[in-house]
Amino acid sequence: MEYISSRDASINVRASQAIIQGISPDGGLFVPKHFPEMDMDKVIKLAKDGYINLAKYVIAPYLDEFSDDEIENIVNASYGNGFDHEDKAPINALSDNQYVLELWHGPTLAFKDMALQMLPHLMKASKKKVGDMHKTLILVATSGDTGKAALEGFANVNGISIGVFYPYNGVSMAQQLQMSTHKGENVFVGAIKGNFDDTQTAVKQVFADKEYAKILEQRNVKLSSANSINWGRLLPQIVYYFWAYAKLVIDGKIDNGDKINFVVPTGNFGNILAGYYAKQMGLPVGKLICASNANNVLTEFFESGVYDASREFFKTISPSMDILVSSNLERLLFEIASRDDAKVSEWMNGLNKDGKYEINMQDLSEKTNIFVAGCCDDDKTKQTIKKVFNGSGYLMDTHTAVAKAVQDEYVACSGDDSIAVIVSTASPYKFSKDVLEALGHVVAGDEFEMAERLCEVSSLAVPDAINSLKDLPIRFKEVMETSEIADRMLKFLDNDR
Repeated sequence: MEYISSRDASINVRASQAIIQGISPDGGLFVPKHFPEMDMDKVIKLAKDGYINLAKYVIAPYLDEFSDDEIENIVNASYGNGFDHEDKAPINALSDNQYVLELWHGPTLAFKDMALQMLPHLMKASKKKVGDMHKTLILVATSGDTGKAALEGFANVNGISIGVFYPYNGVSMAQQLQMSTHKGENVFVGAIKGNFDDTQTAVKQVFADKEYAKILEQRNVKLSSANSINWGRLLPQIVYYFWAYAKLVIDGKIDNGDKINFVVPTGNFGNILAGYYAKQMGLPVGKLICASNANNVLTEFFESGVYDASREFFKTISPSMDILVSSNLERLLFEIASRDDAKVSEWMNGLNKDGKYEINMQDLSEKTNIFVAGCCDDDKTKQTIKKVFNGSGYLMDTHTAVAKAVQDEYVACSGDDSIAVIVSTASPYKFSKDVLEALGHVVAGDEFEMAERLCEVSSLAVPDAINSLKDLPIRFKEVMETSEIADRMLKFLDNDR
């Protein structure tokens, strides 16, 4: 399998190189040259033996330069430990035709674990395969969950250092504590003055700085990414769409071949893009429902063809989706443009220059009719958390509630009551304050007191990943300008020997 750049299709690399680089030298994102077809009967059969066996089958065609033994070792190391549920990603029923796929049973209580438990093993194997002896510096911009999951995956990995940057006052307290207390000699965490888009743009600029790359080369260092712009981060996410479908077949909820909908809370578009790729591989998907919060740039795009990031930015109670520049949408644009790299470059140049671009609505509707988009504000999010909990006793976090609200509105407007899987991206304990408020309870005390209160209200046990933060010292306290990232990483590298 070869990978090409979304902005220059003449750039061809193998999977190992795409994973090591993270992003193409021209600023584009690596996409597979083609999508392999999955045998759905085999998918169902493998899923009966567990998530690990299915994962090996789904990712193998994309990693054809790796041996079966290498793939087995990578997957076993990724999912063998660290998850608190034997299914890795269990499914719960909200009703006869609505299910929740819980992707937060990994070590950091967020869906990012499903990919970032694998990426370090993919990266180490890729470096070995190409004989890359450089030290790797991974730069991560996070809106809350990617940062901790990346730190968890890469901490104390030989030959790799990682710098994580998050928007100051732009993540939940639990998310901030997870990052700022993290152990590991090869890790750095910094808060950035600005929002996630400012943070992500600054990190991308570091990647694009050729002079900075020369300075790093003198230190025998190369940059890479753990964000979903890295193919090695996106690839593992495809697996859980096949897993959810197979589990519904195994449990007798659907027949193999029936189409189902997936409802995905998304900001950077990586999670839902993995579902789109799964459909390209043969997964019977009816609709992919893109759920946004008040930062509804994606909703507007799918409704009008205009992507306009030059708008008011809202801080919401679903902060991991507080994003206006959705990086992974570029991969979908590549498909919308019939893989015309020049067209994608034109659109991306417009985004960089003017903060917007526009797609012909006919092209958009023909190529993206699988997508439906909707959004909801914080009030609706809180109402949804309370309604679901009071009705069924099921407790969901703020991001999952956005998806649930958008799904209910879609059904009411369209009449499409197909089986739908709501992709749940985080434990409610990562957002204890807002979940408590949604349930109508007075919020008082620190993060741990609120977690205990939420446990009393819901009877859902406080995860060890939250309790374990209580006595950890704060290691990282720096708040910096976006312009300081590059120099700060040089100082970090000089100390990280």
